[in-house]
This record gives sequence, structure tokens and C-alpha cells, in this order.
Amino acid sequence: MEGDDSMSLGLISVLLILFVVIGAIATKRVEICLFLACLIGAIVLYGTHTLTELSGIFLQALEDNSWVMLIVGLFGCFIALLQSSNGHLGFSKIVDKICDTERKTLLATFIMGVVIFIEELLNAMTIGACMKTHYDKKKIPRETLAYLLDATGGPICVMVPISGWGVCLMSMFVQEDAFLSLGSNHIKSYLSAAPFCFYPIATLIIVFLFCIGIMPKLGGMKKAYKRVEETGMVYSEKSRKYNHEVSGDVVEGKVLDFLIPVAVLIALTVITGDLMTGIIGATIVCAVMYIPRKIVSAEDLFPIMTKGFADMLTVDAVLLLTYVLQIITEKMGMTDYIIEKVQPYMVGSMFPVVIFLLVAVLCFCTASLVGVCALITPIALPLGAIVGSSTLLVMAAIMSGAGFGSHACFYSDATLVSSNIAGIDNLEHATSQLPYVAIAAAISLVAFIVAGLVM
Repeated sequence: MEGDDSMSLGLISVLLILFVVIGAIATKRVEICLFLACLIGAIVLYGTHTLTELSGIFLQALEDNSWVMLIVGLFGCFIALLQSSNGHLGFSKIVDKICDTERKTLLATFIMGVVIFIEELLNAMTIGACMKTHYDKKKIPRETLAYLLDATGGPICVMVPISGWGVCLMSMFVQEDAFLSLGSNHIKSYLSAAPFCFYPIATLIIVFLFCIGIMPKLGGMKKAYKRVEETGMVYSEKSRKYNHEVSGDVVEGKVLDFLIPVAVLIALTVITGDLMTGIIGATIVCAVMYIPRKIVSAEDLFPIMTKGFADMLTVDAVLLLTYVLQIITEKMGMTDYIIEKVQPYMVGSMFPVVIFLLVAVLCFCTASLVGVCALITPIALPLGAIVGSSTLLVMAAIMSGAGFGSHACFYSDATLVSSNIAGIDNLEHATSQLPYVAIAAAISLVAFIVAGLVM
């Protein structure tokens, strides 16, 4: 009976995720759907003790994920200070001269996205802050900016061993004998799997083709371009609330007031390996540069930062609900349930594609990329060795699944931040990039099947 109960709870947890996905698409209110899923899950688990237990789970989620949520808020402070200097207007003017066409603009965004591979949030926030004004001048839909930010974030980070994601995944891989058997140079072993990371590679190729005009505008992206063509609006009416209208008499600031803090942010993050250090250091640099020159008064400094932090509260709220749902579905045994269902297919040549699907689905459902990979890796690598699958392919399947989860899940931190920085509704971003996500996923499935047969 206990096994049946676990099975039932696992099934319910899957249904809760489906409710969130379908409900969010239908209502365009992901936060409400997430909250209702959390509440229903808690009722199923705890009955009359729902409120007490649910409040405890909220506190646990907040405590366990305070770093990410604080980073998001601090980025809001930093971006608000940058904007107060109006240096981004000067930067945009320089970009206007270099990127005088839409194609050049998109390619520049793509190149920066590939180069800034240290951390996906750093990628989205710095590039978004740099390019948003220029996109508006060029009448390029904000959906395009959000797509490029998201598609060059997680997908590239999972393939690079010195990125935040790379370090995290490699620390899991080195615990397994199958990975150690590849050689003593762990970075080289990790990089050896990169050519088989079919989802990140397919995504980057699709983005590049999109930038040069070969990949057509599809679905929501096509509608966004049509909206700009017909109305001149770079974002929809629904996304207006995420954008603050700027008066036409704003004085253009100095470019260095924008570039130096951004450079400090990237440099400190790279040197220390800590995004928190980078963002705090960059914010201090802003204050030191702006206050003595009266760009920002000492009295206005904290009100500006407070407003910037408040602008990110919507992202933090959705993230918190996501973390709560992760805990609830974990308690309901969703991961074990899904693993049990796919276990019969974990054999021979089909093993890599099954692992890719498993990690991709779990990451998409839970938005818990670290948790899923930490759970699957100790199972997948030893089992892959037993059934005769290539260790490199199994590693690549895990990396690809994680990249898919970061990119495709519409309530993952990368997707939320990308849409927020671009100044559009999160669901509009998620649905506008969906056709490209689906194409990359389909290519990956075929590639893993073929690779599993020949390797």
C-alpha cells in the first residue's frame, strides 16, 4: 500500500506541473498558477496542517535560495544606478554607429552572449542593460532581445568548464568512476563531452541563423515583428507596465559612466568567481563615480537603489513560488516516479536519449537544475557504463538536458531574468521563443539517437 501511495503522490505531482504549464499559457498568470499548485500540493500532503507546513516550506525555500534572490535584487539596484547616469544612452549612440542594421545588432548581441559565459544571469543582465535602448531605436521587438539573452545564457554556460554551471556539473561528474576513467585532466574530459552537447549546439546555431536572417520568424516572434511593423511598439500593451516612460529631454550621459561599472562587474566576477562580489563591487564603483560629480546625490542614492530592488520583486516572487513547488514535488516523489517510468528504456543505444529526455523534462518541470543533475548523475554515469553507453554521450545528455531546462522552463531564473531585463511579460518571452526551443529539442533527440547507435 505504501508503494501505491508513493506512486499516487508522484502522479499528482506530475499533474500539478501540467496544471502550472497549461494554466500559465491559458491565463498568462504564471504566479497565480504556481501559488495554486503549491497550495493544492500542500493540501494533498498535509491536510488540516496545510497552512502551518506550507509556511515552513516558504521559509525553507527562502533560506535555501536567498543567494539567487538577493543577486536578482542587487542587480536591480545596479541597473537603476546605471540608468540614473544616462550613460547607457551614450553607449547606445556608439552602438548605433557600429551596428547600423538589425543584422549587425543581433550579431553583436549574439557575440557578447557567447563571450560572457561566466554566469547566465550575468550574461542576461549586462547585455540587456547594454543593448535595450539600441533595440528600441532600431525598432527591434523586445521579444528578440529576451530570446537572444536566454538562448546564449544557460546553453553556452553548460559547455564551458570554467563557468558557474560548468564548475557545478564537473564537481558532480568527478565523483563518478566512469568520468575518472576518461583521464586525470578533468577539464579536458569535460570539454571532450562538449561536441556532443546537441541541445546547446543546436540552440546556438539556430540563434546565429536567426541573427543573419536565415531562420524565419515563427509563432510569437512573427507576431512581435508584425506588431512593430503595424504600431511601432517594441513591446506589447501587456508589457507596458514593465517599462517606465522616459521624457524626451533627458540629457545623454557619459559612456564611461556606463562602461566602467559594467567592466568592473565582469572583471570582479571572473577574478573572484563570485557574482555577489562582482555586483556589490560594481555598485560601490557607481556610487564613487556618481556622487562626487553630482550625477546622483547622496540623498537620492538609496531611493534609486530601493526602487531598482523593488523592480525585481516580481521576479523574486515567482522564483520563491518556484522553489516552494520544487520542495513540494520533491516530497511527493515526482523525480523517483518519473525515473521509475523511464527505467525500462534505460538500455543500450537508447540510454543517452533517455537520459537527455529525463533531465530535460525534470529540469523543465521543477526549474531545479542543480537538484536534478545532482540526483541523475550518480545514477546515469554508472548505469551507462553497465549498459555499454559512451560516458561522453551520457555526460553530454545531462549537460544538454540542463541547458534545455534553463532555456525552456518559463519560470526558471534565467528565463525570468531575461524577460525582466528585456522589459516584457515572462509568458510572452517563453511563448515567442518556443518554436526555436522545440526545433533545437527535436534536433537533439535525433542526434542522441543516432550517436547512441554509432558510439
